[in-house]
Amino acid sequence: MDRFYAILERDLRKFIRNPLVVAMSLLMPIIYLVILGNSFQGELKNLPLAVVDLDRGPYSEKVLELLRSLEAGPKTINAQMISDQGFAMQGLREGVFKAVLVIPPDFSRNVIRQTGSELGLFLDNAETISANTISAAISRAIPELRADYISVREERTKTYLRSVELYKKIDYDQTLIPGVVIMAIFLGAMTTGAFNMVMDKFLGVEESYFLTPLTKMDIVMGLVGSGLLITTILAVLVLFLSSLISGIYLWQMLHLQDIISILLVIMLSTLGLQGLMFMIMGRINHPRIVGVLGGFLNVIFFFPSGAIYPIESFPGWLKAFAKVNPETYSVHALRSILFKGAGISAVGGDIIFLAAFACVTIALGMLVFKRAL
Repeated sequence: MDRFYAILERDLRKFIRNPLVVAMSLLMPIIYLVILGNSFQGELKNLPLAVVDLDRGPYSEKVLELLRSLEAGPKTINAQMISDQGFAMQGLREGVFKAVLVIPPDFSRNVIRQTGSELGLFLDNAETISANTISAAISRAIPELRADYISVREERTKTYLRSVELYKKIDYDQTLIPGVVIMAIFLGAMTTGAFNMVMDKFLGVEESYFLTPLTKMDIVMGLVGSGLLITTILAVLVLFLSSLISGIYLWQMLHLQDIISILLVIMLSTLGLQGLMFMIMGRINHPRIVGVLGGFLNVIFFFPSGAIYPIESFPGWLKAFAKVNPETYSVHALRSILFKGAGISAVGGDIIFLAAFACVTIALGMLVFKRAL
């Protein structure tokens, strides 16, 4: 019994003497609740909708009133009036809007004449959940639009919503591919690079570095380089396999410039996360702490990235975090290239952010890294 208590006391002391593990064990469940609870809030809200009113008649005003009721009530949409249809469609392709509602020039006249009227709804179906939510919300509101009197042949007086998907049909499981690739990148960054350095410290191998002329830059850049190579290969394999599983044949839909763009996004995402891991793990000397941090970092970076749930529906504080989350830009870039046929210029903002993030984190990682006992 004494030996049992000795082992019990020893293990308890080891746990208590590691304040980071104790703190993370207490805080992680709370943080999970806050992040996950605000990343999945049920009904989508504040989805950006561009409205192009080419009619400017009495019944187009009624349509706008219905949209304002959707904003004020369930808050499903955030309608923005756009005068130029071309500008609105460009914003739709770039992801600024989730849909564009076009009220045609003869809309009010057709309603008054009871010849039937039609609204055009252009959807960014690369984000299936958002597109379906907007289409359903507007379709439910349309029947409330009525002329001053109802004709005997009511079907001729109805207002119809003609939905047009901007891209070829995309299933929900296919829209998850960018998120799956980014998760593979994160796991690769967690298990290579800085993690190998932590294991060297834990096993005492790092002491042999002091007998060599290796500098901090040599060690950090060497580990980052190996992690970049391994993680890039893993991410490409995950992209290929997940595409096959979901029924997308990349060799039929991607051109050479698309492949180059995807590789660039994957490599910059990997470098940024590798640098971040060095910033965080530069002075860690036990793999247990790495395991605790891994689950924590995965939650706070992956779920607010827009890979599963649209960022526009996040609360303000989480939306602000998403704007500085590197995985947000990685997911957006991959989704645009894979499903929208966007070239490298269309995702230039994402690439610039990822490149800047990688430079900053690697530089800070080298500062944090300590080449000493």
